[in-house]
Amino acid sequence: MSSTPSAAVVAPGSFLTLHYRLAGPAGDIINTFGAKPATLSLGTGELSPAMELRLIGLAEGAHTTFELPPGEAFGERNPEMQQWVARALLAQMGDPDEQYAVGDVVQFPTPDGSGSYAGAVIELGETAVRFDFNHPLAGQPVSFEVQLIGVL
Repeated sequence: MSSTPSAAVVAPGSFLTLHYRLAGPAGDIINTFGAKPATLSLGTGELSPAMELRLIGLAEGAHTTFELPPGEAFGERNPEMQQWVARALLAQMGDPDEQYAVGDVVQFPTPDGSGSYAGAVIELGETAVRFDFNHPLAGQPVSFEVQLIGVL
C-alpha cells in the first residue's frame, strides 16, 4: 500500500517560490504574475510580518488573496519619515545634474553601504528636495495575492 505524499506546508523559516501581487487603493505596487516567480525565506524581512503570518499553514500549490486593513501590512504613515535632503548632498551621492520631479523614486544607500532604501519626491525647493521615506502602502489597505509554487 503506497501513501500519496502530502503537499509541503509553509512554516516559519520556510523557503518559498511564489508569484505574488501587492496592491493598494491606487493599484499594483508589485506583481510577479506573468514574470519570473519570486524566491524568499520567511523571517528574513523580505515580506512584512503581517504578510508572513498569512502564509503560515498554506500548502504548496495554494492560490489565494488576503485583504489586510489599513496600516497592518506596512504600518501607519509616519510624518517624521518625510525629510528634506540638501541638493548639495544629492549631488555628492549621485549625478550632480540630476533633475528631480514630484513622484520620482530615488534610491539612497544605507549608512553602512550594504543596501539601499527608497524615497519618493514630494516637494521641490531651491536648495533641497523633500522625500517621503514611508513605504508606498503605509497606512493603506493592502490586497496580497499569492500563488505558492514551491515550499522547502
